[in-house]
Amino acid sequence: MTIKDLVKAFPDANIKIDEPLSKYTYTRTGGPADALIFPKSKEEVQALMKWLNENDWPTTILGNASNLIVKDGGIRGATIILTDMNRITIEDKTIRVLTGAPLIEVSKRALEAELTGLEFACGIPGSVGGAIYMNAGAYGGEVKEVIKQVTLLTRKGVIKEMTNEEMDFDYRHSIMQETDDIALEVVFELEAGDPEEIKAKMDELSYLRTSKQPLEYPSCGSVFKRPTGYFTGKLIQDAGLQGYTWGGAQVSMKHAGFIVNIDNATATDYIELIEHIKEVILEKDGVTLETEVKIIGQDLVSNEKTGRVLIDKAKTSLKSTFSKISLADESTN
Repeated sequence: MTIKDLVKAFPDANIKIDEPLSKYTYTRTGGPADALIFPKSKEEVQALMKWLNENDWPTTILGNASNLIVKDGGIRGATIILTDMNRITIEDKTIRVLTGAPLIEVSKRALEAELTGLEFACGIPGSVGGAIYMNAGAYGGEVKEVIKQVTLLTRKGVIKEMTNEEMDFDYRHSIMQETDDIALEVVFELEAGDPEEIKAKMDELSYLRTSKQPLEYPSCGSVFKRPTGYFTGKLIQDAGLQGYTWGGAQVSMKHAGFIVNIDNATATDYIELIEHIKEVILEKDGVTLETEVKIIGQDLVSNEKTGRVLIDKAKTSLKSTFSKISLADESTN
């Protein structure tokens, strides 16, 4: 079956052909999607998944592409982005949310409803679906603490209702990582709270985020999981890698746990820099870093790739040298 067959089967769907995913990822990198689809309802996603499964189409599901790196070769088959599924409904102490909604927006709506429990999420840039997939958390809170029920969709188009316990939440983990199911809807269960206290907590956490994270540059957020007994940013900083640049990607000068796009970086720049960091930390500290960011898609196959790598190596050598000189100058002032 071809893309024309897909368009014919879903004439009312929002489908973009050969669409650059760099327009959607938070790193502003990534190759094209063969067919990029934006469903608006649970029913549309279910119908799409049934058709794609029956016709043996490879299918990739994205939330809002925040904690994600798409390789420069892009994604074959169908790619579904759920950001148009963003309805939020509040009833008493529960918030029912379609999983394309931004988690930050849900925390704001909780504040408006004078409900406490989602303050920690006020600065997490991902979608609700992505947050469920990886049990997102920050500043001592995790989404597993406030989730009552999740509606999942299997790759064959079967709906499943899951309790919190059945989701098998753990640090940056949910059962979805094993089953490859798709989160369609979630019910958060919160508590009544003092709106002034809720807002004060959210303001405090927002300040911490803006003061410590490099929000002025495109990035995929926190790159690595925190290894037991260590802080990733400190490991990277102590290894002398803060400011280290590969191509257009740089270990952030503001927070060493982030890699930022400072100069038209490619996904390959990001991935190769990540591997370099892992190698250095393993050799220096004996610590194996695991990526929190998800890396998907296909490598770029091109005759230009070898030339780009050689150019990038030269750029890296120069930029890292200048960065070290600059840091040395600053330390003497």
